[in-house]
Amino acid sequence: MSAIWVDTDMGFDDLWALLLLRTHRIAVAGVSLVAGNAPLPQVEANASGAQEAYGLEMPVFSGADRPLKRTPETAARILGPLGMRSRGQTLPKPARPPIFPPAGPALEQWLRTPRRTPERVILALGPLTNIAHLLKSSPKAAARITRLVWMGGSNGPGNHSPRAEYNSLADPEALDTVLNAQLPLDVVDLTQCRQHCFGPEDVPDTDPLSRDLLLGYLDIALERGRKAMAIYDPIAAAALIWPERFRFAPRAMNVSLCSDESYGETSFAETPMSRTRLVSGGHGPLVRDCLAAFEGGPAHAH
Repeated sequence: MSAIWVDTDMGFDDLWALLLLRTHRIAVAGVSLVAGNAPLPQVEANASGAQEAYGLEMPVFSGADRPLKRTPETAARILGPLGMRSRGQTLPKPARPPIFPPAGPALEQWLRTPRRTPERVILALGPLTNIAHLLKSSPKAAARITRLVWMGGSNGPGNHSPRAEYNSLADPEALDTVLNAQLPLDVVDLTQCRQHCFGPEDVPDTDPLSRDLLLGYLDIALERGRKAMAIYDPIAAAALIWPERFRFAPRAMNVSLCSDESYGETSFAETPMSRTRLVSGGHGPLVRDCLAAFEGGPAHAH
């Protein structure tokens, strides 16, 4: 696989997905940031802190600071003001606000630059606002995307509202824009990710910061009386790393834009000719293989 692009709102499981890609030597040509789990300045601070703590060397670019139309809504009530739960430790805080180049021109240039292989794969781990802006501003460049893998939506109940998954609800209009463009889209949805969970006994031997962040993420489930926490963004990364472990079923996908309790709700219908595929399965020890990204600490995959 040639180098991929990652679009992210840089919560903890986004960082986890990036570490998993690095562990398996999946080259990342660039990372574009989007407001989502936290406001964009905090997303940028998280990206800067992750670069310092984990030696992430891929170039980072700053993208959309708000959804296309709706009022911004973060996940702070679940993830806290930093967009990452912890048990005390946090990513290094930059001495001054980081300044990343704009994402739009960088992503467009990456798509347009001739390469040895025709692959242009994007792994999207947050709201799809940046991709929607690309479709509106540079449709010819966007048409070069050969595969967009997105962690989002739900073929069942939601998590941020009773009927909508967070990445979908955070910018339903952006998702609708992507669906209308009929890009080759693989959806790793909420119901799939919830099949893969880890508990306290699964936390690997790792460095203090990684352990603290893993346990803080696990606390989201423990505080709600559950014994294990679902893994989200790393499962989308796993679908890139180990496609043979998953099933990819063509489905027509829709998102509700109605201003009622269905806002952001996604639905899927079996459609053999659809360019959207719903990802399911996830065979083998995926949880253990995902957690292996933390074994040995930050220097493990350098």
